Amino acid sequence: MSVGMIDTSRIEAMVAQLKAAAARATPAGANPIGEGALQAKPATGAVDFQSALKSSLDQVNEVQLQSKKLADRFEMGDPSVSLSDAMISLQKSSIAFQQTVQVRNKLVSAYQEIMNMGI
Repeated sequence: MSVGMIDTSRIEAMVAQLKAAAARATPAGANPIGEGALQAKPATGAVDFQSALKSSLDQVNEVQLQSKKLADRFEMGDPSVSLSDAMISLQKSSIAFQQTVQVRNKLVSAYQEIMNMGI
């Protein structure tokens, strides 16, 4: 169904994807705001911070590159790319970048706090 040149089936598909991602992130029967939500969980495997950070930055970069390609295809008049797809992709990349900047700010703040600690 299309309402004012916006394909609602794509929006519904995106909502379904978001719900599926949320379901994967929250264990079955667990309350995400419950008492145990803020407690530290034991590590199941050692994860190298450097590799995790690099992987995260690579994912953000990939999202930005894909959204740029999609926007370029729309600008060039590719009939298979709709405006809503291009805009959603650009918003996803913007949110991913903002999240990365916030993580960087927290890391810098934590580093500064550690450096100001007395020995």
